[in-house]
Amino acid sequence: MLVSIIVPVYNRPDEVADLMKSLRVQTDKGFELVLVEDGSTVMSLPDDYNEEQFRLKYFRKSNEGRSIARNYGIEHAEGDFFVFVDSDCILPPDYVAKLRSCLEKDGVDCFGGPDAAHESFTDMQKAINYSMTAFLTTGGIRGGKVSMEKFTPRTFNMGFSREVYEKVGGFREMFSEDIDMSTRIRLAGFRIALFHEVYLYHKRRVDLKKFWKQVHVFGMSRITLELLYPGSMKLVHWLPAVFTIGCLVLLIGSIFLHWLMIPFGVYVLAFWAGALIETRSIKIAFMAVPAAFVQLWGYGSGFIKAYISKIVLKKGRDINREIEIRKGSNEGL
Repeated sequence: MLVSIIVPVYNRPDEVADLMKSLRVQTDKGFELVLVEDGSTVMSLPDDYNEEQFRLKYFRKSNEGRSIARNYGIEHAEGDFFVFVDSDCILPPDYVAKLRSCLEKDGVDCFGGPDAAHESFTDMQKAINYSMTAFLTTGGIRGGKVSMEKFTPRTFNMGFSREVYEKVGGFREMFSEDIDMSTRIRLAGFRIALFHEVYLYHKRRVDLKKFWKQVHVFGMSRITLELLYPGSMKLVHWLPAVFTIGCLVLLIGSIFLHWLMIPFGVYVLAFWAGALIETRSIKIAFMAVPAAFVQLWGYGSGFIKAYISKIVLKKGRDINREIEIRKGSNEGL
């Protein structure tokens, strides 16, 4: 079974170089890399690549957005199974071997895997990675642990069979296109699994400002997904908004009742302790605390903004517009 690893990219030559280094040392060579430059002005193909390292299909196309780039990659892939990773990912040497073993053993139609922080990552990247995967921020949705929501594969580490593509179609150009795709796959009756052992290293955002923008969009897109799939929004999706409002109430209330800061402090201490245990670094644990608040407040504010606009005021509820709004954008590739 040939695995096609499909990667859309926009001006990320350094990240692609790291990704390709990790592909050169894969213990299982039963894969091809389909690299799609989506309107890049700086090309990502390293000068030291040669055909003996692994199979590569390299394409350059006009800028149309990451989902369209992924679909373009699918159309030109030869594999029986399509795997999607981001350009800022690094694969462990046994990634392909473990994936092919799991697929042959379990025979699932779609899979998703967790991510981790590589030792080469900056302290901020490690702090953000912990925040994105911690139970106290995401409820375990992204970390491959016990989750408060049914597992949903994400495009930093997910894949599906050619049969799925032929029946369900490709990605739609929209915010949270991976959740939309996973939902359509599940509704079509295909089996989805979490492969804990098929993990990779994901660099994520390199600073808190970019991280805020990313999670703010995530919060807004959750409302779009609810409009697309009524009833899909669960308790865990509300928690960042509740947390955001709760923090605001506590901070204002503490001006008059100082003891209201106690719950705030308990959360900070619990999160810091969890980060310290997980990362074994006092510095990263301290950096993870503001990352957690950026994540929760960013997502929560985006969620509240979109909820008021689209659910309460019923503005911009044209789903076709929601799908088209991402067209031509490369934010987050």
